[in-house]
Amino acid sequence: MHKGRWTATAVAVLIASGSLGMALPASAAGTGAARTAATACATGWGSLPKTGSDAQDAPRSLTNIRTGRHECYDRIVFDVPGSGTGPLAYDVRYVRAFIQDPSGRKIPVSGGAILEVRVHASAYNPETGDPTYPGRAGKALPGVDLKGYRTFRDAKFGSSFEGITQVGLGVRARLPFRVLRLPDHLVVDVAHTW
Repeated sequence: MHKGRWTATAVAVLIASGSLGMALPASAAGTGAARTAATACATGWGSLPKTGSDAQDAPRSLTNIRTGRHECYDRIVFDVPGSGTGPLAYDVRYVRAFIQDPSGRKIPVSGGAILEVRVHASAYNPETGDPTYPGRAGKALPGVDLKGYRTFRDAKFGSSFEGITQVGLGVRARLPFRVLRLPDHLVVDVAHTW
């Protein structure tokens, strides 16, 4: 009988501590809704640089940059019509400062961390030189309003030089992010939390 009581007590302690891998309701675990939201938004994306290459390396033009808010992350989308024919090359990474190509001029970007996005698409038509996206060096992205975003704080246009467009994205802190290559779009999602 003594052995049976110890076993029941030990199982109760293991369940309460989560050692058996059983999920308890947030209120029973004593951590509230914050733990439930964090669990539901787990990403596993990490914050290390992410790059993608393009075997075709075909000239492409950026036509728009837009943002969106989601439950677990903020999103920035680069519209590149014609990129559906092959993967669009990119380089996305956290940097200490946002430095404009090719001038080397530092562009101030607000936020706790800066995510630099380089998309292998020009903001102009490579054949005619006519602009396809109205970004101006060192200025906020046209039409992008980041009021009310949980993660995004600022978005500045760097340059469009030798077929690569550069954007500095100010975020609240160095948070996990992912990059998705979709037909005619490059998508960067930055999580609200770790």
